[in-house]
Amino acid sequence: MYYFFGIFLVILLFFALLNHYRAKCIRKKICALSCCEKTEQLNELICPFGFSYSFRQDLFSSRLDAWQRDFGYCTLYDQVSPHIQLVFDCEPIYFDYEGRTWLIELWKGQYGINTGAEIGVYHAETLLVPREYSRTLFQAAEDRELLDLSMELWEEDELLFRNSRQHWWLTGFCMGHFSRPHNLTLKVSITFPDFEMMDSFLQSLTRLGYSRGSYSIHCTTVVFCFCRPHSTQPCQSCPLICRFSQWKNRCFCRIFRWVTRPFCNSADRLLYLYYFLPFAFRKTIQFCKPRRYRPGKKERGMKKRPGKKTQKMGKDPQRNPHGMRRRPGK
Repeated sequence: MYYFFGIFLVILLFFALLNHYRAKCIRKKICALSCCEKTEQLNELICPFGFSYSFRQDLFSSRLDAWQRDFGYCTLYDQVSPHIQLVFDCEPIYFDYEGRTWLIELWKGQYGINTGAEIGVYHAETLLVPREYSRTLFQAAEDRELLDLSMELWEEDELLFRNSRQHWWLTGFCMGHFSRPHNLTLKVSITFPDFEMMDSFLQSLTRLGYSRGSYSIHCTTVVFCFCRPHSTQPCQSCPLICRFSQWKNRCFCRIFRWVTRPFCNSADRLLYLYYFLPFAFRKTIQFCKPRRYRPGKKERGMKKRPGKKTQKMGKDPQRNPHGMRRRPGK
């Protein structure tokens, strides 16, 4: 008995020393890389997940050609988010323009171990009445419909990041940072193609409860702050689940920073996980809201874009079983 126990301790010590030596070699390998090499390598790794990394701001943001674009948006995505540790405030703004109902939605909050914000631009194929909003599948804006978007995310008096681009889904995520949604303020700037679209958007903004003094107008650009949401929130229906999810998010943030404690920026931390704990790397970068789901009976009747066939998740030859697009030639 004691003989086998001694052998077990020796084997355990051997693997501990081997693991320590392996981690030390990986740290040296990462430190030898330049900033450009780290950014290029990390962007190659996270590209299939629909995101890119900026070393200057230590920020993750969505790509214009992200695979999430194919799945649009519906209210169900926000409703299931608290169950998978995505706790945020959201503000859907519906308005009519050129014979279609458009949706510009704002998000800010905690996405797993990331603090982030989003601005999404979507539209239906026809005009909708308010009771149809929650059961309609909105399509992402096409290339000719992209809007000039800009965001600043503040946590109380601290600026976390700035991001701006012509996009259909502008995002920003700070990895390893924990925050509570009510402590975040999202400053938003949206430039519309004409006054008609801007006026329709402002009318909806006013109906939500934003006063005339809460936003400013510069030509066709609207600037306002999203601090306290005026619409019904997903967390209101499951407060205990949200609290539990936030508790887990805080714990995982601390674990992430402890495991990657030799480094201080996200590029070094993620590359360290990629070489040392690949399974943890894959789990860490899945920090956006689910854009895919298996529809139930109610959701199967959602409106879809006419003339295009819907694809089942398991049948798309361009995707692997994890939902990532395969790169050409692979």
